[in-house]
Amino acid sequence: MKMRNFFLLAVVAMMGSLIGCQRYVSYTDTIALNGVELFYAVEGKGKPVILIHGNGGSHNDLETTTRQLAQAGYRVYALDSRGQGSNAPLEEYHYKDMAEDVRQFIEAQELTKPAIFGFSDGGIIALQLEVLYPGTLGAIATGGAIIFVGGALVPEFEAQFFAQENPNPLNIMMMNEPTMSPSDMQTISCPALIMAGDGDLIREEHTRLIGDNIPKGEVIIVPNADHGSYIYHSTRVGDLLLDFFERIGY
Repeated sequence: MKMRNFFLLAVVAMMGSLIGCQRYVSYTDTIALNGVELFYAVEGKGKPVILIHGNGGSHNDLETTTRQLAQAGYRVYALDSRGQGSNAPLEEYHYKDMAEDVRQFIEAQELTKPAIFGFSDGGIIALQLEVLYPGTLGAIATGGAIIFVGGALVPEFEAQFFAQENPNPLNIMMMNEPTMSPSDMQTISCPALIMAGDGDLIREEHTRLIGDNIPKGEVIIVPNADHGSYIYHSTRVGDLLLDFFERIGY
C-alpha cells in the first residue's frame, strides 16, 4: 500500500513538472532578416513582449526584466540589435533600419500587436517602428528615449558627447538621429509609457514632450534613478512594466 502511494505521488510530481515546462520555455536562436542576422532569446509563455537594449549593449542588459515578465506570464523576446551583442558589427547604423528589423522579426514570429519595451536606443527603435508602421504594436514602453537630437540631452552631457573626436559608427548615428517630431508622436494610437530617471541624461522636458504628444501616453519620472540604474539588472523597470500592462489590460 505504501509502495502504491509512493508511485502515485511520483506520477503527480512528474505531471506537475511537465505542466510547468509547458508554461515556461527558454531558448536562444538567430534569425536572418533585412540583410543581417539577429540573435535573440525567448523566455516564458503568454502574451508577447519584445525587449530592446540600449546603444552598444545586448539582451543580457535586460535579463532581470526578461525573467520578471516571463514569470508573470508573458512570452518575452529579448533581441540583440543589429551589429551589437552577439551580432557581427557593422560599419553604419540607422534607427529606421533597426525599426525595420523589429518589424520583420514580428512578422517572422507571427506575433500580433506585441508589447515592446526599449531602453535608450531601444526606446527610439520602438517609437520609430510605430511611426513608420502604425498599428504594429499593442503597447509601447520606453526608458530614456529621445525623438530628435539637439536639446534632448542635459547640456553638460550633450556638449561632451558632441565634442567626441573620431566617434564610432554607433555614436555617429546618435549624433545625427533620430529625426522624429512631436507630430509623429501624435500618430501613435496604442498605449505608451514613457519613462526616464530623475537624474537622467535626457532632459525631463524632452521625456514629457514625447509622452504628452502620444494620445494614450503617460510619463513616469523614476525617482532616485539615472539613465540606466533602474533598468540594468534591476527589478524596478519590470515592476513598472507589469503595473502598466495591468492598467491597460495587456
